[in-house]
Parts: sequence; C-alpha cells; structure tokens
Amino acid sequence: MSQAADCTTAPAWSVRPLEASIWEDFAELVERNGGVFGGCWCMGHHATEDGTSFHAIRGLDKRAAKEELVRSGRAHAALVYDEKGVAQGWAKYGRLEELPILAQHRRAYEKEARDLPEWRISCFYTDTRHRREGIARAGLAGALELIAAGGGGTVESIPEIVSGRTAHGRFLFQASVELFEEHGFERVRQLGKWAWLVRRAVPPAAEAAGAI
Repeated sequence: MSQAADCTTAPAWSVRPLEASIWEDFAELVERNGGVFGGCWCMGHHATEDGTSFHAIRGLDKRAAKEELVRSGRAHAALVYDEKGVAQGWAKYGRLEELPILAQHRRAYEKEARDLPEWRISCFYTDTRHRREGIARAGLAGALELIAAGGGGTVESIPEIVSGRTAHGRFLFQASVELFEEHGFERVRQLGKWAWLVRRAVPPAAEAAGAI
C-alpha cells in the first residue's frame, strides 16, 4: 500500500503498513520504548527458514534481524501515527509462514489444531505515554484493511478477556477479546484462563468494496 493509500482509522490516528520506506519510524518508536517487551524488537513470533525461533539464537542483534525481515517483506504491521506524523504503536499481522510461532498457549492450540487460517494478528504495542487512547483499536482496524488489501481470508488471534477483572494494559500484548469482538471476531475455544482463540473471515478488498 502506498502512502497515498494510507487508511485513516480515527480522527487522531492514521495507519500505514510497515515497510522499508518507514523502517526508521518503527525503529524510533521501539528505541523510544527501550526495545519494547524487554528488548524483543517484536521478534517473538518470527522464525528462521529452518524453523528456529529468533529468540533462541544467542547474541542475535534483534534490531538488525527485524530490519532485515521488514526490508525483505517478511514482517508486517499496521503502524499507527499521531497527527504530527510520529509512530505511536502497531498491530503486527502476517500469514502463517511469516508468524509460525505462538509465544503463549502453543500446547493448548496444537491440541486441536485444524482448519488453519491464512493470517494471524499476533501482537500489539502502544507507546507508554499514549496507552488507553485508542491506538490498539486503530491498529486492529488498520491491520484488517491491510489483510483485505492482501487478498483477505481467515484471520486468527489469541487475545484475553478483560471484562470482569483487573487487566493491566502493559501486559495485554495481544489486546482484548472484547476489542476483537467489536471488529467481528468470534470466540473459537478457550486456550488459557483468560485467553481465547478468536477468528473471522475478511473478504478481499475488491469484494468488500462491491458490497457497500
């Protein structure tokens, strides 16, 4: 998607696809937040070509590894910008071959793994100074638009239920079930105390436009 085709998802936020041309915006956001999630550089769901988790590689320069994935088109995200053009968060998405690793709940997932989807939305991040301002919502909406532009298909994620409990936003790496349900996802099965596998079908962009 070109810059001219950026999808505005809320009055205060706009979304652009993470690609080589805006790598430095993504890198500045990560560095501003100390590498995010303990310095992971959002590498937790990626693997090498032989299936090795990047997190299992000792001494890996995660910044360089992430940059190489982005520049080679093997890492995608809906990058959320504020009105000043500064990146403030993202929703990471990709096809299964791009995001093969389930950082959590893998055993429960694989117990009944069937009818695999085409896409996963695997994690979210929001700048620490802008939490609870709708960035995850903008990122999710943007990711779904980008998936539709990429041909659509079945999309899955593993968010957590937040209603009825105290859930600290800094630990909701995969957002909330309730947010996904607002965007048309349905619960498939429970994978943990609060975690649910959710899915929805996203039509291709041309088909969705024809239905309006």
